[in-house]
Amino acid sequence: MDAVEPLSFDEALEAFEPVMGFEVHVELNTATKMFSSAPNAFGDEPNTNVNEVDLGMPGTLPAVNGKAVESAIKLGLALNCSIAEHCRFARKQYFYPDTPKNWQTSQYDEPIAFDGHLDVELDDGEIFRVDIERAHMEEDAGKLTHAGTSGRIQGADYSLVDYNRAGVPLIEIVTKPITGAGKRAPEIARAYVSAIRDIVKGLDISDARMERGNVRCDANVSLMRRGAEVFGTRSETKNVNSMRAVEHAVTYEIRRHAGILSAGGSIVQETRHWKEDTRTTSSGRPKSDADDYRYFPEPDLVPIVTTTEWVEALRAELPEPPAQRRRRLREAWGYSEAEFRDVIAAGLLDEIEETVGQGASPAVARKWWMGEISRLANARGVDPAALGVEPVTIVELNRLIEGGTVNDKIARQVLEHHVDGEGAPADIVRNRGLEVVSDDGALTAAVEKAMAENPDVVEKVKGGKLKAIGALIGPVMKETRGQADAGKVKEIVLQTLGMDS
Repeated sequence: MDAVEPLSFDEALEAFEPVMGFEVHVELNTATKMFSSAPNAFGDEPNTNVNEVDLGMPGTLPAVNGKAVESAIKLGLALNCSIAEHCRFARKQYFYPDTPKNWQTSQYDEPIAFDGHLDVELDDGEIFRVDIERAHMEEDAGKLTHAGTSGRIQGADYSLVDYNRAGVPLIEIVTKPITGAGKRAPEIARAYVSAIRDIVKGLDISDARMERGNVRCDANVSLMRRGAEVFGTRSETKNVNSMRAVEHAVTYEIRRHAGILSAGGSIVQETRHWKEDTRTTSSGRPKSDADDYRYFPEPDLVPIVTTTEWVEALRAELPEPPAQRRRRLREAWGYSEAEFRDVIAAGLLDEIEETVGQGASPAVARKWWMGEISRLANARGVDPAALGVEPVTIVELNRLIEGGTVNDKIARQVLEHHVDGEGAPADIVRNRGLEVVSDDGALTAAVEKAMAENPDVVEKVKGGKLKAIGALIGPVMKETRGQADAGKVKEIVLQTLGMDS
């Protein structure tokens, strides 16, 4: 039924009530993996951070990463969960090339954290509570790369597997069904994943870089007709790895479900893949239920036992809650409520805070992240964080502007060259010869030419209309390839006309 045209979002909500559920996977930043001593590192050569435990070699035994357990407890507390007095691991049985053991070591009926909630703040300041069913520990799978034109397994010529990620510690956060969201369902989805990312970054238990897959969301969507009490069949869009994509995926699935149901069809319980280029989903595989995985207790690992003293000691280490932090930062930076909401909606709070921490003013940090960096990101179809711009780069750019080395226009060009991999701002300015032209001789020649070509403007300036000088700055900028010092241009014009002020 994928051939059925989706309804518009408004049409879908007239007839149906959306029900959502999210499974957010958080990769922990521990030094080693969940059950082995292999390094937990991103970006190394394929199959170099792996050992016999990760590969499930006969005779090997796993050992639980104690730091990962502490991270799970901290996250559970931050999500207002109860912490289990004892819990255990289980084997989740399934075959896939990136799971070399043919099972995933996870938790099933005894998670480490359960029955929590998270209050998420929406764009207009409204608070929506999302109930948390559980947060459990598990290990990540490896990574498959499909060679071919599509980049997906369908139609691939062959597939390569990298086991570096196999065994990386994960915490999976599972919500209870989310009802009552109505038309704000996509916004709530984005706000919830954003809040999770803020929490794990604040706890310093994950690098939380979504473009690297440190935080991934499986978004479950179903629809039930208005007035009904039974949930519809759900679909699960897998591994959505940006806040914007989560919002768009939920929107599309609501529309797709509504189109199929309105046409008399039925929804297939399946996993689906998000396609960023078309903002649509495509069918993956039938979605298994828990019974299909044949869970049973992991015989090679003893249960984990927590104590009140241990849990309370970890609670004392929790940082400032994200909502409280946001209020503090807004007051400290002097942003209006609308300006701050825009920052939150763009997911740029951390970047701006780090930039301010590096020495930029709040106004400068906001100007660059919400302006030029966001523009470049939108043009390239990525999140701003994926551009790789560091806060110190913004500070350096601003210093070049304040020192008169470049003007604002040139600084934007420098940023784009930096994103393209040309190095630090100062090096780009030097290598490309982008310094502002402040030499009196060169500027005077350009000004005299502009005045000769615009006598009407000169007459207006002589008549006391000093704002007309702006009409001369453009031609001077063109003559100097945009590298003139505008203040110096104005000064030279007045001097030439004998109107020194």
